[in-house]
Amino acid sequence: MTTDSRRATVAYDPVLLAAVLGLVGFGLVMVYSSSAITAQDKLGDAFFFLKRQAFAAALGVVAMAVAMKLGYRRMARLAYPLLVVAVILLVLVLIPGLGTKVGGAKRWLRFPGVSIQPAEIAKVAWVVYLSYSLAKKREKVKHFSIGFLPHLGLAGVLVGLCMLEPDFGSSVALLFLMFVLLFAAGARLSWLVGSVLLAIPFAYTAIATSEYRMKRITAFLDPWANRQGSGYQVAESLMSIGSGGMTGLGLGDGRQKLFFLPEAHTDFIFAIIGEELGLFGVGALITLYGVVIWRGIRASLNATEPFGSYLGLGITALIGFQAVVNMSVAMGLVPTKGLTLPFISYGGSSLIVLMGAAGLLLSISGAADGGKRRVGAVKVTKDELGLGGAEAAA
Repeated sequence: MTTDSRRATVAYDPVLLAAVLGLVGFGLVMVYSSSAITAQDKLGDAFFFLKRQAFAAALGVVAMAVAMKLGYRRMARLAYPLLVVAVILLVLVLIPGLGTKVGGAKRWLRFPGVSIQPAEIAKVAWVVYLSYSLAKKREKVKHFSIGFLPHLGLAGVLVGLCMLEPDFGSSVALLFLMFVLLFAAGARLSWLVGSVLLAIPFAYTAIATSEYRMKRITAFLDPWANRQGSGYQVAESLMSIGSGGMTGLGLGDGRQKLFFLPEAHTDFIFAIIGEELGLFGVGALITLYGVVIWRGIRASLNATEPFGSYLGLGITALIGFQAVVNMSVAMGLVPTKGLTLPFISYGGSSLIVLMGAAGLLLSISGAADGGKRRVGAVKVTKDELGLGGAEAAA
């Protein structure tokens, strides 16, 4: 075997790649459109947010290419280190002097020229760990003390750290990912439903004892009742989307971004898309997400081992969940959450991490489609991938 043939050649799903890059390109255009006036007024540079997002996108392309080149199988060895790093970062952000507070939440670690949002890293690290753990324990997932309780305990640690920031949206995302992967791995439905029922009193307490969370709930129930108070952001978002009609007001011609809609280029960028591009633009965006979810699930179902199946499903669920929640918030269908619109919203940490995760999903799609890849120089054992027992013998 030649040296060339020993090196990994990663096949990938071109449809999935095109959809991801399409979303990133769409996001760059909308970040500029929604932020240019604010950036010019406050920072003296209309391209400020666009340049930062473009730089993050370039790093994201590198992260995606590296993930595709290395292949998802090597992530099995990194499951525990990634989870440890995520926990450390979530702890560091809570330390006075290290974490940066913005809008009442301490969610960022800032360094010269760069900032990191640990919760974004924690979501992907959690998916990798769950995928590895469930693949290893797949024959014992139905055992409460092995397949359910340890994962629930670790989820409690991650959620607890996120709630201290506070970051309710990321906490819900972490629990959702655990639910999806445990269900896919065959955990008893009664345990999952029971855990949700047990979590309801804690969630109620977390909301009822927090003034800003209660305001979000009241704003969700009737944003027009307190139009100039807690319901302002949701009301402006609904007006923005509603004014777009079928074809929109035109790219760059939106009015709500003129200092009416807060967070127009981050959490509520979907509202600007609806206003400027109308139903057609929103439909194109949803179609791109639909393609990513479709091809992601397809890759997961066709993966050659349990680890790849769980990892692909987890990444797809993360992208789909955040997209649905963000768009629902902008349309007033769920209370406001601090979750970005994947690949679209302004935010370097989210974009880079999700593009790296998309690279892993592309790697899984290449293995699922099977064919022209070759074995890499670094070997990962079948046990690490969840191919023990009868499957390994086969």
